[in-house]
Amino acid sequence: MTHAARTPDTIVLVHGFWVTPRSWEQWVAHYEAKGYRVIAPAYPGFEAEVESLNADPSPVEALTIPAIVEHLEEILRGLSSPPIIIGHSAGGAFTQILLDHGFGAAGVALNSAPTEGVPVIPLSQVKATFPVLKNPANRHRAIRYDFEHWNYAFTNTFPEEQARALYERYAVPVSGGILFESALANLTPGHQGTWVNYGNEDRAPLLFVGGSCDNIMPPKVQWSNAAHYRAEKTITEVVEFGSKPHLLPAAPGWEEIADYVLAWAVRHATTPPPVVPAPDAPTEAITV
Repeated sequence: MTHAARTPDTIVLVHGFWVTPRSWEQWVAHYEAKGYRVIAPAYPGFEAEVESLNADPSPVEALTIPAIVEHLEEILRGLSSPPIIIGHSAGGAFTQILLDHGFGAAGVALNSAPTEGVPVIPLSQVKATFPVLKNPANRHRAIRYDFEHWNYAFTNTFPEEQARALYERYAVPVSGGILFESALANLTPGHQGTWVNYGNEDRAPLLFVGGSCDNIMPPKVQWSNAAHYRAEKTITEVVEFGSKPHLLPAAPGWEEIADYVLAWAVRHATTPPPVVPAPDAPTEAITV
């Protein structure tokens, strides 16, 4: 496992679907105030503002998982040292993929979408994604939730006035194609876009964070996803925050979460990996 030689000085924040990097605005300011360089990259085509994507969702329709991963990896290759990677929702799945591909000093997956092979599908998740998956024709469209469905999936613990304000500020359409691909990943032969090697011994430390009131990616998804990682030399942990919805980056008390995951990532990124003793030398000479 490759650990940072020093405390990471850069944090990369990976947003999820239905939102843009704007959803990280409070975390960017919070971490920059602590002296970190903070990068919150947009998916390809998501450089536009929320209002523009709602007016013209064509960049969302054209989005693919490989294009997102390739774009994020290009950004990470340009950094001088491994950063802390923090991803929310689909960004949590991308964080897992990036760590599996050798990037990052440590990773945090907030209310993460599952990677391939995680079969847990809670009823609340079915309800949250039903507006897209109910119609096969949506596979070729960009779908924007109305406030009622977005509120159920993202801000169900918020007062309605605050939830509506966040809906107007953050909500964008989702790619029906990607959502269908993710939903059918476990039914399709071969490795799909969200496949990771759960036995990778060289992956950086990974923390899953669950919000106990999350409807779309509830804690049981986080625990199940984490349980798939079985490599003995890697660190995989799960923490659950009570009374928190899916939209953790904007939930009341987000500062506590931001500070907790940063402290966890710094601690594990700067801890040397365990020393594996060399095998004993043979007691007798071996003649070839």
